[in-house]
Amino acid sequence: MMNIQRMHNIADHLDRGCAAIAALMPGGEVTPEDVARLRRTVFAQASVGRAEAEALFAIERSAVPKCKEWTAFFVEAITDHIVWQVRPTGVVNTPQAEWLIQQADQTRSLNAFAALVNVLAEAHRVPGWLPAAVKGRAGAGWPGLSDALHEAERLAA
Repeated sequence: MMNIQRMHNIADHLDRGCAAIAALMPGGEVTPEDVARLRRTVFAQASVGRAEAEALFAIERSAVPKCKEWTAFFVEAITDHIVWQVRPTGVVNTPQAEWLIQQADQTRSLNAFAALVNVLAEAHRVPGWLPAAVKGRAGAGWPGLSDALHEAERLAA
């Protein structure tokens, strides 16, 4: 009986996380208050599931304006999902990496690229092809990426 109750609790948390993310879509913009609410709802359940991660990518792909707080939340949530939710933690397996690349390629945003880079930075081990795949996206003409990389190089000099 305890296992069934635990499964219901987990499903309820997932439903709340997805519902909180889906509630952003009709709002017309993602505000700092929205991000704070998402942090409380999504991270309160101690994990970011695949459904939440896909919903976050859908918001990132949408044309709705997003506050600056969105970037950090999005990158942290996607990294949490990919790097820390599957055992052994810190290890990105091939299916996870393929899913991440697919989502990033569909999104083609600066935030999606930031999520790719952050996953590489936080993971202890990734498939051998993933760093080259991420580097290849740097030259793929994603909107805003070239300007951001040039600015980073300027600041580093």
